[in-house]
Amino acid sequence: MDIELQRVGFSYAAGTPFEKRALYEVDFKIDSGTYQAIIGHTGSGKSTVLQHFNGLLKPTEGQVDIGDYRITAGKKAKNLKEVRQYVGIVFQFPEHQLFEETVLKDIMFGPLNFGVSKEDAEARARELITLVGLPTEVLEKSPFDLSGGQMRRVAIAGVLAMKPDVIVLDEPTAGLDPRGQKEIMDMFYTLHKEEGLTTILVTHSMEDAARYADDIIIMHDGKNVLRGTPRDIFADAATLRGYRLEPPRIVRFQEKVEKLLGHPLDTVCLTEEELAKSVAKHLPKERGK
Repeated sequence: MDIELQRVGFSYAAGTPFEKRALYEVDFKIDSGTYQAIIGHTGSGKSTVLQHFNGLLKPTEGQVDIGDYRITAGKKAKNLKEVRQYVGIVFQFPEHQLFEETVLKDIMFGPLNFGVSKEDAEARARELITLVGLPTEVLEKSPFDLSGGQMRRVAIAGVLAMKPDVIVLDEPTAGLDPRGQKEIMDMFYTLHKEEGLTTILVTHSMEDAARYADDIIIMHDGKNVLRGTPRDIFADAATLRGYRLEPPRIVRFQEKVEKLLGHPLDTVCLTEEELAKSVAKHLPKERGK
């Protein structure tokens, strides 16, 4: 499912003395099946943009196309319930949205609300609990008896139970330790590949954008200002810093390595594995080897 924003502007409390402009002529398209990252400094408009992807916010100006659905400024939007079924959003700290007495009931809640039979909703829940890396035994437990990382996986299963075509991730690793962060991001990447999901990652983490995304959009002061592949975006550190962003740690480390070597490497490295291979090519080989 494609998502396209056409000259979208948005103001909070529009038409009141408290009006605050958040977006200005945002214009981009996200193609079906891609892994899109949206990055930007705090207050850049990232979170406002993502709420337009399923009609939680409606544009003050312009229009948003979500597959065959169109939301136009000043016009009443129809079928938003269907849109929200196809576009699932995993907000920061999604575990805060858990409320049912058992994990099973929590995962089933969304599908039941959209008319799925109890039998099918339960079958989805049992399939998804394994998919998000939890044992089936947790289905009968209270979600509030689980660890923070387990609660997050349950909340994610609840979003996936709607069988969305698009999944939007709003800082999905916030509050997790490094191991938990990697496990969650690897899980989403596997789902993206195996389920053919359009995945949109809205993040402060340059590392996650570099490692997982096909394409990156930079938001700055309410506008989309730059777009490109991770390698192209992170190759230009000066431009990034002009938008109040720092390159990923691995790119900054590469800068230090290049100073030690006395020359640049062949390419901008986005992961530790890439950097290790690139550096190995430039090290003098031992005699007799």
